[in-house]
Amino acid sequence: MPITREQVAHIARLARLAMDPAEAEFHAGQLSRILELVEQMNRIDTTGVAPMSHPQDAALRLRDDRVTEHNRRDQYQRIAPAAEHGLYLVPRVIE
Repeated sequence: MPITREQVAHIARLARLAMDPAEAEFHAGQLSRILELVEQMNRIDTTGVAPMSHPQDAALRLRDDRVTEHNRRDQYQRIAPAAEHGLYLVPRVIE
């Protein structure tokens, strides 16, 4: 299913993209090649192939969920320009 130059120009106009006819012709060819590749992949018989998230049998290495840093909020808030009740105070930006 090839994409025509007119279809590319129409899509570009909808997306508010400036595109001259030579660019539209180039992109039409590129998009047509992509759609041909998708059609080739759809013709492949995948019966019996299990879906997978990674081509290799890889697993994430997870670390233990434990606290490694101490709570130093009070120390950090002492040097803050403005803090109150454990919260940083910032200037109002919306009036």
